[in-house]
Amino acid sequence: MTDTAAAPSARTGAQPPPEGGPRRSYARMAADESREDYSLRYAPYSFRRWSPTMVASTALGGIAYLADFAIGASIVFTYGFTSGLASILTAATIIFVTGIPIARACAKYGLDMDLITRGAGFGYFGSTLTSLIYASFTFIFFALEGSIMAQAMHQAIGLPVQVGYLVTTLIVIPIVFRGMGALAKVQAWTQPLWIIGMVLPFLVLAFEAPDAWGAFGSFGGTEGAGSGFSWIGFGLGTGVALSLIAQIGEQADYLRFMPAKSEANRRRWNLAVLAAGPGWVIIGAAKQLGGAFLAFVALDAVGKTHALEPIAPQIEALRPWLGSFALPAAALFVIVSQVKINVTNAYSGSLSWSNFFSRLTHRHPGRVWYIFLNLAIALTLMEMNMFAALNKLLGFYSNVGIAWITAVAVDLVINKSVGWSPKYIEFKRAYLYAVNPAGFGSMAIASVVSILAFFGLFGRYAEAFSTFIAAGLALVLCPLIAWATQGRYYLARPNPVNGPEAAVADVTATHTCAVCETAYELPDIADCPVQAGPICSLCCSLDAECGDACRKDPAAGPVLMPLPTVRTTV
Repeated sequence: MTDTAAAPSARTGAQPPPEGGPRRSYARMAADESREDYSLRYAPYSFRRWSPTMVASTALGGIAYLADFAIGASIVFTYGFTSGLASILTAATIIFVTGIPIARACAKYGLDMDLITRGAGFGYFGSTLTSLIYASFTFIFFALEGSIMAQAMHQAIGLPVQVGYLVTTLIVIPIVFRGMGALAKVQAWTQPLWIIGMVLPFLVLAFEAPDAWGAFGSFGGTEGAGSGFSWIGFGLGTGVALSLIAQIGEQADYLRFMPAKSEANRRRWNLAVLAAGPGWVIIGAAKQLGGAFLAFVALDAVGKTHALEPIAPQIEALRPWLGSFALPAAALFVIVSQVKINVTNAYSGSLSWSNFFSRLTHRHPGRVWYIFLNLAIALTLMEMNMFAALNKLLGFYSNVGIAWITAVAVDLVINKSVGWSPKYIEFKRAYLYAVNPAGFGSMAIASVVSILAFFGLFGRYAEAFSTFIAAGLALVLCPLIAWATQGRYYLARPNPVNGPEAAVADVTATHTCAVCETAYELPDIADCPVQAGPICSLCCSLDAECGDACRKDPAAGPVLMPLPTVRTTV
């Protein structure tokens, strides 16, 4: 939703609207929800037109990436099979457990990761930093996936890798521009081909190299780690694997379109949320181990450097059956896989950048424009050859990512059940404090301490287990701070529109925003004393001059609202 003609309180620099028109209007591209996908707001029930199965299959289609192959191979090559296996399985368990409450909350409330974070202990501006954390996840992994795709094109047709980086960046733009509808079609159309490409190499090796798995189990790595278990290797490897913990945010970008849960779809709804939310990591862990296995089998033929690039092991695995056709077949599989994930990375990145800049600038030029910012950063990382520093980069990122995700999960599970946090997710600026120390404070402390540990300040073991330090501190501090403050910083004032104390017969009923004059469902509406009526969450966010009167003026009180309009069906 992009300001073109705006209310006097919004600093857009646009001409005032014609007399009698809305005080804020949005540019055509930003006002088109088929492209914008409610990027900064609650996804209304009227827009959630996909079935639970369709949402789940689309979300799972986005995890087709081959970075898992590279990450798994890098962990096992560096720390050996035994430590690597323990690392991958431990990280998967942590990611699964923390992902369950987040996935359920996103699907239930129709909110993306940023809005969930706001209401789960971080506050309105407190979640701004997490938008950057999430944005960095999307462009780091876009660059990683793009590098893998460029390697495949170089192998297949000799395209220079630097040119391949540009091609991988440009190819996703038309799809991401169209939003969720286009992404759903791409994921559905490419899924059969991807499944065949994923299964075939392992099928070939099962017949052609049946003893390879046994040899893989005693593999000691390429860096002298040895085949036995090492606590240092386990800690460092887990840190690298935990860099994927923020993937739940990309799953949430799909889960917010889950239809309402009902008695009729209850079982399918629960299964779809579990599969499309934390369930992605089950497939992800299997891919990490599978990628490490393929790299191990190809090691002698292609060398360590190329074995870590998914395209080369794929070719070697297919060669016994496909011969000279192994190269184009492997290249096609890699390209399809990387397109499937990078449209998701680019889409999710545009959402997180939109959330970040709308709060800082009180302007929103539309989700689609932030696609270019995210892709420009990703392209720069590719050109800088970030693939060569994979372990160090992902290990560092894990410290911040796990502190954030753990704090959110703990708030949803512990703080809300105890009563220190509201029983629902409140994401609107009108009802939130700027910063909530429960979530934001625990994340900040956990991140700083674990990063210091990561850089060796507290010794070798603390360095190896820095991500465990981050998770442990967030797990303890979030409820501790919520208890110490008695939940004071969650709600600046009660929500009389659709809060727990409001008698709401139908949340799909609508109010017309007094600023943009568009009807929105009740969860997206706040009562505004400045406008003396209802205001939608986005117009509230973009108001630069209201002075937060609703939260700071004790005399403001609840606003007398008109009766909401109940949608009727024929």
